[in-house]
Amino acid sequence: MRRSIATVSLSGTLPEKLEAIAVARFDGVEIFENDLVFCSLSPREIRSMTDDLGLSIDLYQPFRDMEGVDDAQFARNLDRAKRKFDVMGELAAPMMLVCSNVQPHAINDPARSAAQMHKMAELAQTRGIKLAFEALAWGTQINTFDRAFEIVKAADHPHLGLALDSFHTLCLPNDWSGLSKLPGERIFFMQ
Repeated sequence: MRRSIATVSLSGTLPEKLEAIAVARFDGVEIFENDLVFCSLSPREIRSMTDDLGLSIDLYQPFRDMEGVDDAQFARNLDRAKRKFDVMGELAAPMMLVCSNVQPHAINDPARSAAQMHKMAELAQTRGIKLAFEALAWGTQINTFDRAFEIVKAADHPHLGLALDSFHTLCLPNDWSGLSKLPGERIFFMQ
């Protein structure tokens, strides 16, 4: 099993975090977008640095509030996704963490959310990127792993899978027995 850590888990600049991650002998890193935004190095320079340190960039995170939105917002979200995919291309990051919508106006329509995630996965596939969909514990409509998996299953796209985060999965009262029934090939990332 590969071990990676999110840059948001450490303090300091992004280069300092990457050096600490390498010293701690992690295999890879999850690049948190704010760390990259506030870094003076370009995404390509960060990729070069991770290569020099022997680290892979396993995940780019987070992409927020993608699903459960009206058509106009969804079109804007796809444009935003394209720009993030461009950055991921420079980083050579193969996967993006997509968090469930936390906006108060998120639409409670699982079929809409699944269709929207399918369209995002189609776009990601053209770039060779996979999407790991995560239920945030404070998600407006999707806040548990089983609800997130319903969306992944209904979306039915090979570039869309589930992200399981121990905090978000275990912090709410839930029947966790369903975790053992999840098909392993649909779990794209564990945190």
